[in-house]
Amino acid sequence: MDPEARARLRTARTEAKLSVRELSRRVGISPSMLSQIENGHSEPSVATLYSLVSELSISFDQLLAGPGIEHGPGPLTAPASPLVTPDKRAELVMDSGVTWERLTPSPDPLVNALLVTYPPGSSSSTNGGLMSHHGREYGFLMSGRLTVRLGFETYSLEPGSSISFDSAVPHLYVNESDEPASGLWHVVAVSGASGTEGPIPAWRSTDTQQEGCS
Repeated sequence: MDPEARARLRTARTEAKLSVRELSRRVGISPSMLSQIENGHSEPSVATLYSLVSELSISFDQLLAGPGIEHGPGPLTAPASPLVTPDKRAELVMDSGVTWERLTPSPDPLVNALLVTYPPGSSSSTNGGLMSHHGREYGFLMSGRLTVRLGFETYSLEPGSSISFDSAVPHLYVNESDEPASGLWHVVAVSGASGTEGPIPAWRSTDTQQEGCS
């Protein structure tokens, strides 16, 4: 995570009037790990980041605001240009080097469009926990190999393979190969439990183990 994303995370915590100890308790990590994440000494796993975003009631796009873009309350404004060049992508780098790059020029409340890269040996959860959230997920693997654990099933993606599923089903991404796995991923908002349409809700993780503690 870049310094701006860490600052947004810390600001969201203070605005929610949550101490480091209380927020870490809610997301299932140690206070020292949360402090290290906020201060740039450690990277969160995908699952931990989802849990933090959920507890703070902020959107994933608020962390991925990118240079000169602040995604605050109120309606979104149209981007100055529809084009996003590789050097202008908003990016999040997480634990074990997992990288998300946003493919849209500004936050979109209805879809997360991402270029996702999992380095060799990386996964969406440090402790192997599965995550779940509202929405529907669509993935297309461009290179490498990626294992998807979806509920009680396991699927192996190769270049050219695609997968789609209800994101409420607990799932985990793992790169068990010796080369990076990269693909295009979209998470589209659908009706939640309340039956109302709206932005992609906060993400939740079933990974309740202490991350960063041995």
